[in-house]
Amino acid sequence: MTAAHREKHLADAGVPVTADDIAARIAQRAAGSPLIVGLTGSVAAGKSTLCGALSAALAQRPLQVETVSTDGFLLPNDVLAARGLTLRKGFPESYDVDALNAALAGVRTGPATFPTYSHVTYDVDPAAARTLHAPDVLLVEGLALGVHDDAIDPAARMDALIYLDADEADLEAWFLARFMRLWRAAEHDPHSFYVRFRALSETGAEAFARDVWARINLVNLREHIAHARARATIVLRKDRDHALFLVRG
Repeated sequence: MTAAHREKHLADAGVPVTADDIAARIAQRAAGSPLIVGLTGSVAAGKSTLCGALSAALAQRPLQVETVSTDGFLLPNDVLAARGLTLRKGFPESYDVDALNAALAGVRTGPATFPTYSHVTYDVDPAAARTLHAPDVLLVEGLALGVHDDAIDPAARMDALIYLDADEADLEAWFLARFMRLWRAAEHDPHSFYVRFRALSETGAEAFARDVWARINLVNLREHIAHARARATIVLRKDRDHALFLVRG
C-alpha cells in the first residue's frame, strides 16, 4: 500500500458513531421551518434501517419527525415498461423527479402528498399515499439524491444530505440475503412480486440475485449513486458487522 493509499484508507475509516450521535447533529439544525435531510447510498446499504433509527432518536429530543422514501416517486411499472426502463428501475431516469421536488417544496409550508412504494408488489401503491404537514424534520431516504444537475436535483432542495457507504462485497452479500428472504416469504404470499421467481431452485434464485446485483445494482452504484458521496454533508461508512463510522461531517 502506497503512502497516498494508506492516508486515504485512514481517512475513510472514520470515527465510530451511533444513530443517536447523528441525530444529535441533525437536531442542532432543526429550528423554524422543516429541516429536510436526505439519506442515500447503494441498494441494500441499510438506508431504511438507519432512517428508522434516526427517526426514533430525533423523536426523543423531542421533535416531530416524518420519514418518506424516494421509492414512492418511482414511475409505475407500466410506465417503466412502456418506456423500456424496466431493467433501469432505481436509475435516475426511472423517477418522477419533478413530483419529488414539488413535494419537497410543498412540505415546507404543508400539506404535501408523498406516494408510497410496496416492496411486496414491487410497484407504487396509490392507496398508501401520505399527506404530511410541515414536520420539524423530514427524513427522505432512497436513491436519486445527489446524482442530478442542481437545476433538477432533489438534494439541492434539502438542508443536508447523508451518504451511507459500504464495501461493494458487503453490499452484494446484504442484497443477496434480502432477495432470498423475500423469495422464501413469497412461498406463502401469492401477492408477492417474488412469486414469479419461486419456480427457481434455491441455487438458481441465488444465481439470479447475483446477476441482478452485477448487471443492475452495481452498475447503478458505480455510475450514479456513488457520485452523491462527494455532495453529501455527512458521509457514514458501515462495516460488515453493521457498525457505523463517521467519515465526514
